[in-house]
Amino acid sequence: MNIRLARESDLPAIIGIYNSTVPSRMVTADTEPVTVESRLAWFREHDPNNRPIWVAEDGGTIMGWLSLSSFYNRPAYNATTEVSIYIAEEYRGKGIGNKLLTKAIYESPQFGITTLLAFIFGHNEPSLHLFRKHNFERWGFLPKVAVLDGIDRDLVILGLRVV
Repeated sequence: MNIRLARESDLPAIIGIYNSTVPSRMVTADTEPVTVESRLAWFREHDPNNRPIWVAEDGGTIMGWLSLSSFYNRPAYNATTEVSIYIAEEYRGKGIGNKLLTKAIYESPQFGITTLLAFIFGHNEPSLHLFRKHNFERWGFLPKVAVLDGIDRDLVILGLRVV
C-alpha cells in the first residue's frame, strides 16, 4: 500500500468511495450521492502545501482517502483542521484508516497544524474507536443535531493537539 497526495484525476474514485458511505447513514450527513463536478471546487481548495488530501492505493486502486480541511475559515483557526477519512467498503477493517490517520498526525506540524478535529456521528462506533485509538479525546457533544431517515443523530467532536 502506498499513501500519496491526491491528484485531480483521483476525484472520481474519491467521490465513489464517499458516495458508497451515504446509504449507511453512519459516516456523512449527505443523504444523496454527490457528483464529481459538485466536489471539484472542494478538491481544488485543498492545497497540498497546507490542506492535503491523501489517498491510499495499491496497484493503482484507491482504497481510501483522508482530507485535512480548514476549520471555521477564520484566521485565528488556521492551525486547526478537520480530519475526514473514507475507506472503500471492501477495504474497511484492514488498517487503512489507521495508516492514513497516523500519517495525518505525524505530518500535520509541518503544515503549521497544531490541532486536529473530527466530527463523527455518535452511532459510528468504528470511526470513534479509530480516533480514540490515536488519543483523540471527546471535546464536544451535540445531541440530536442531524436527522437521518427520520432518526435524530448525535454528533461527537473529537480533538487532538499534535504539537
